[in-house]
Parts: sequence; structure tokens; C-alpha cells
Amino acid sequence: MAGNMQDYFKSRFEDNLLVKMPEREDDHLTSATRLLEKKREMMEVETALSAQKEEFQMKMESLQQRREELEKKEQQLKESLLKFDRFLKETDAKRVRAVKKATEERSYRRQKEQEIAQVQEDMSVYSELLDRLNKLADKYLAFQRYLERVVEVSDEFTEIREVVDRFETLSSTYQDLKRREQLTQDSIEVCRTQQQAYKEAKANEVLSQNNALSGLQERLEAATSAAMKREAEWTLIKHSVADRTMQIGTVRVASYNLCQLVNKYQGGLHQRHQQMQELDDLATKATGGDIGQVTSDQLTRVQQFVMDLTAVTERVVANKRSATSAAATAAATATAAAETERTMEL
Repeated sequence: MAGNMQDYFKSRFEDNLLVKMPEREDDHLTSATRLLEKKREMMEVETALSAQKEEFQMKMESLQQRREELEKKEQQLKESLLKFDRFLKETDAKRVRAVKKATEERSYRRQKEQEIAQVQEDMSVYSELLDRLNKLADKYLAFQRYLERVVEVSDEFTEIREVVDRFETLSSTYQDLKRREQLTQDSIEVCRTQQQAYKEAKANEVLSQNNALSGLQERLEAATSAAMKREAEWTLIKHSVADRTMQIGTVRVASYNLCQLVNKYQGGLHQRHQQMQELDDLATKATGGDIGQVTSDQLTRVQQFVMDLTAVTERVVANKRSATSAAATAAATATAAAETERTMEL
């Protein structure tokens, strides 16, 4: 805004400063006249310039004064705005405080109203309690008179308080006895329950033992039957073994006798000594060794003797075949008869 004002005044000053001079005919003027004319023009210009300066100075002073007034008014306006803003803030704060105070007062009033209602309710309750207490006092007044008469008549009590203490003692003792009785009844009930449970458990145990005993009895009967069956089988086996043992003994005796006959008919002292040694070995085996093996060896010896005897007989028959058939036949018959007789004797 200040720049625009300076441009405006500058343009106005230039317009006023440029004075248009009238056109003259300078041809007939001298140089002195021209100089004076120029001086006069310069003085006029200076006068006009001074007047313009004074006017400009006055306008500048007026503008400066107006500017100062505007600044003062602007400052006053700012102060007014600040004051108005403070006023609005104070008004708003007052309004908030007033609303808060009104809210607090309403809350306080409601609280006091509730307290008043509670006090009135308490007063009503206390009034009812007072009425009941008065009625109880009227009711218990007869008991007080009765206690006073008891104290007057009795030699044991001198004050009503002693009677009350005695009553409280007896009441406490009665309550204690009732509590003990209840505990005793509870203990009896617990014992009765335990006894019933014990009876049921033992009955179940007896039933289980009876069932187990029945099972064991059945197993005993089955085992007895099986034992009798096994005993009968064992008796049969023993009889079979006895018969078998008897047969084996008979076979062994026959084998031993055959072995003795074989040794008897074998010739030569050395051969007899050897046979006796073999018999001793056989006896040793019979007493301490394997009896079956001894019998097998004896039968093997008899078999070998029979085979040897058969071979000898065949050779003898072959050697004597050239003789007469009758003599050979008779000899063979006699030999066969003798052999048969010996066999029968064995």
C-alpha cells in the first residue's frame, strides 16, 4: 500500500513540475534578454517547485498523520479484538463453570435428596424398631418383676444379674450337651454305616469264597477222577512191564543156557579158558553193564555156533557122500537125531 502511494505522488509531482512554456519568437531577442528570460523561468520553476514541495510535504505529513491514525485505529481494533476474545473466553469459561456448578449443584441436590430419603427410611425403620422395643420392654417387664420376686424370695441370689448369669451358664451347658449329643449321634450313625458296609463286604467275600470253594471242589473231584484213571493206567502199565520183564528174563535165561551149551560143546582147553574169560566178561557186563547188550552178545555167539556147526555138518556130509548112501544116511540120521535130542534138552 505504501509503494502505491509513493508511485501516485511521484507521477503527480512530475506532471506538475513539467510546465509548458508558450512558444515565442526568439529571433528578435538578445542573449541578455534570453538569459533574463531563462532566469525568470527558472525562478518560476523554483517557485512552482517549492510550492509543489510544500504541498507534497503537507500531503506527506497529512498521509503520515492519517497513517499513524490508521495504525492507532488498527492497534485499537486489535486490542478490541483481543479484549473481545478474552471476553469470549472468560464468558465461555464462566459458562462452563456455571454449567459445571449447576451440574454439581444438581448432583449435590440429588445426593441430598437421596440422603434425605435414606434418613427418612431409616427414621421409619428406627421408629418401627423403637415400637417393637417398647412392646418387648412392656412384655419383658413382667419377667423383670418375676426376677425381682425371685431375688426377694431366694436365699441363693442377691441380684437379678446373678439369676441371669446362672441362666446363661445353664443355657451354655445345655447347648454344649446338645452339641455333644449331636456329635455322639453322628458318630453312632457313622459306625452304623461302617458296620453295614463291613457286613456287606464280608457277605460278598463269603459268597466269593464259597464260589471259589465250589470251583476248587469241582477241580478236586476232576483231579481225583483223573488220578484214579492214571492209577489204573499205571497198574496196567506195571502189569504189562512185569509180564514183559518176565518174558525178557526167560529170554535171557534161555540165551544164557544156550551160551553155556555152546561153550560146553566147543573143544580145547585154551578154547575153554577163553570161553570162561568171555563168560566172566559177560557176567561183568550183566552186573554192571548193559544187560540187553549182554543178551545180544550171547545170542550172537549161539548164532555163530549154529552157523559153524551147520557148515561143519555140510562139510562132513560132503566128505562122506562117497560112502554108501545107507551108511551116510544112517549117520546123518543119527547125527540129526542127536542134534534134535540136544536141542530138545536145551
